[in-house]
Amino acid sequence: MRRIAARLPVAILAVLLVLAASVTRAETSVYAAASTTDAVNEIAAAFAAKKLGLIVPSYDSSSTLAKQIEHGAPAGVFLSADEQWMDYLEQKKLIAPGTRSDLLGNALVLIAPKASSAAAVQIGPGFPLAKMLGDGRLSVGDPAHVPAGIYAKAALDKLGLWDQVKDKLAAGQNVRAALNFVERGETPLGIVYATDAIASAKVWEVGIFPEDSHPPILYPVALVAGHETPEAHAFLEFLKGSEARAVFAKYGFRPVLTN
Repeated sequence: MRRIAARLPVAILAVLLVLAASVTRAETSVYAAASTTDAVNEIAAAFAAKKLGLIVPSYDSSSTLAKQIEHGAPAGVFLSADEQWMDYLEQKKLIAPGTRSDLLGNALVLIAPKASSAAAVQIGPGFPLAKMLGDGRLSVGDPAHVPAGIYAKAALDKLGLWDQVKDKLAAGQNVRAALNFVERGETPLGIVYATDAIASAKVWEVGIFPEDSHPPILYPVALVAGHETPEAHAFLEFLKGSEARAVFAKYGFRPVLTN
């Protein structure tokens, strides 16, 4: 009996270690573009409620997240707001082969604070953006690396407006930072995704950029090489499923799901 009693703590410890390892395996780190914050939070909660695993999300610009993954961040799933940064990781063999697909689409819009006196505008070549800004600045994701800012620059270039506003930018570290500038009234106008405008009660959509004014806005998703756990695979498939697609649609995304 004494021997059994003496071994009991060791046995309990072993069980606890197994359980702890199980919990650790069930956690999946998901690196997702800042614009997907609200939707992915809801989808992650639904995934956990079904006891499929615990999702630990990290949100920022796709460029920042890609660089973190490049430097060894333990992401299991990467959801990018553009193809460029997914391509970047794929070229470095940091994306698990055969797991990449285009998950979502989006649109680019011009926004103003809710209380703004700005009028709705038809966005097209030469529309009076500089006049609308006055002495204010235009809030965008940093065009040097943030996908929303890169799309914005492309659109303004195509519409012949970039040179008029390039020195009047308030560049955010990601698209949600650009949104926050407008929400706080620090800038009279901003360019964000349509989904960001929908997510905020503090801004309104002044106009929408024509789809042909910028490259298609696509959100590719993939597993990160070296972190292809069963839970990561399960969450990737969950993101493609009907329940997640309904959530994405609710937040204004356009599910595309092409392989």
